[in-house]
Amino acid sequence: DAKDTIPIPEDGSVKFVNFKFEGDKTAWLDYAQERKGRFVGLQNKDGSVKTECGIHVDGAERTFDRDLWVDGKVKDLETEDAALEIKSSGKPAIVTVYAPWCPYSQNMEEEYEKFAESVEGKFDVYKMRGDERREFVIENFNTNSFPTVNVIKPDGTAVKYDSEVRTVEAFTEFVDATLA
Repeated sequence: DAKDTIPIPEDGSVKFVNFKFEGDKTAWLDYAQERKGRFVGLQNKDGSVKTECGIHVDGAERTFDRDLWVDGKVKDLETEDAALEIKSSGKPAIVTVYAPWCPYSQNMEEEYEKFAESVEGKFDVYKMRGDERREFVIENFNTNSFPTVNVIKPDGTAVKYDSEVRTVEAFTEFVDATLA
């Protein structure tokens, strides 16, 4: 029930009775407190203690022990300038903004690599870590969450892939439709 999923102060100042909260909730429902809850006290892989889910915490990018798409056909965009060059190149490309600690990014690793292999010679397929340059990827690559797959059209427009289906077939269909 709700009292098991919402962190209620243990000092008894607020109680959950008949599906309602009784007491002064301001001390524990202030701005941004909703991000804590179930993550408080859990350990990161580096041994530090979580205070939030991860995406909102500076330094979250250092809590995963490996990068994604290290060897293979997916090319790395290491700088913002390199990413802007892709957008202004006049050639179509696919750019995925990701975070290596993000389970959704991790889950698509194999299919995205297969996709990159399947379109080799037609399009370049890139990756760009978004957790290290959040403002840039929000502004230039439609990114508010990870992973975000974009097709870069020849005019430099980034078109976001909005589906949760992350298969070679789905990526191919989206690219073909976007560039038709």
